[in-house]
Amino acid sequence: MTISSMTGFARADASANGLSWTWEARSVNGRGLDVRLRMPPGYEALEIPAREAVAKRLARGNVSLSLSIEKQQTNGAIRLNEQVLADVIKAAERVSALSGASQPDAAQFLMIKGVLEAADQAQEDADARAARERAMTETLEVALDRLGEARRSEGARLEIIIIEQISQIDQLAESVRASRSRTPDAIKARIKDAVGRLIDATSTLDDDRLYQEAVLIATRADVEEELQRLSAHVASARDILNERGAVGRKLDFLAQEFNREANTLCSKANAVDVTRLGLQLKTVIDQFREQVQNVE
Repeated sequence: MTISSMTGFARADASANGLSWTWEARSVNGRGLDVRLRMPPGYEALEIPAREAVAKRLARGNVSLSLSIEKQQTNGAIRLNEQVLADVIKAAERVSALSGASQPDAAQFLMIKGVLEAADQAQEDADARAARERAMTETLEVALDRLGEARRSEGARLEIIIIEQISQIDQLAESVRASRSRTPDAIKARIKDAVGRLIDATSTLDDDRLYQEAVLIATRADVEEELQRLSAHVASARDILNERGAVGRKLDFLAQEFNREANTLCSKANAVDVTRLGLQLKTVIDQFREQVQNVE
C-alpha cells in the first residue's frame, strides 16, 4: 500500500439558495493530528462535524480548514418585513401619543432600516439552516477526500525516494561487510601492530595486560553486530512500507536506530575504507530521516 505524505492542499465549492461557499484544506507535517478552522461568524455549528470529518480520514498532520462564503447576485426582488413594520408603527403611535407629534407617512416608514429587505435576506428557518449546514459539511468532505488524494499522491513520490535510500543503506552495509580490512588476516595485522606499539611504549605490561589489550582491540575492530542490526532494520523498514495506515512514526524510530548503529560503526572503524563507508552511511540515514518526517 502506498504511504501518505502529511503535505497537501485541496479545495471544493458549491452553492445553494443564493449563497456560494468554498472550503480550502491544507496540511503540513505534525507530530499528531492538529486541526485549525477559520470560518465566518455564525457558522460555529460546523466546527464539530468538520473535526470529525478530518479525524475519519487523517491520522497525523497540522490541518488548516477555511470556509469562505459569498452571496450570489439576485434579481433585485425586495420583501416587506411585516413584523418589523408592525413594531415600527406601534412605536410611532406611542411617540405620537406622548408627544402630540404627527405620525410618519408610508414613505417614511419604508425608509426605516429593516422594513424593506432583499428577498435573499429573509429570515431563515431552522430547517433551512440545518439543510444549508449539511450541504456545507458535504462540500467539506469532498475537499477532505481531495486532500487525502493529494497526500497519497505526494506519498507515492516519497515512497520511491525512501525505498532507494533504504537500498543505499543496505548496499553500504554490505560494502562494509565485504571490506578487505575486515578479513581475519587484516584484523590480526592491526592487533599485532597495536600490541607492538604498546610493548615499545612501556616495559611494565605483563602477559595478562597484553591479552586484555589485544581483546579490546579485536572487539573494537569487529562491527559484525552493527552490520547485523543494520540488516535487520533494513528488513523492518521494507516490511513497514507494506503496512496499512500511518507508518511515519515507525519509520522515524527506525531512522534513529539506523543512526545509532552508524555512529557505533564509525567509532569502531580503524580502517580508512570503513570510516569512509560509515560517513556515507550517516549521510544517507540523515536524508532518510528528513524524508520520513513527511510521512503520515
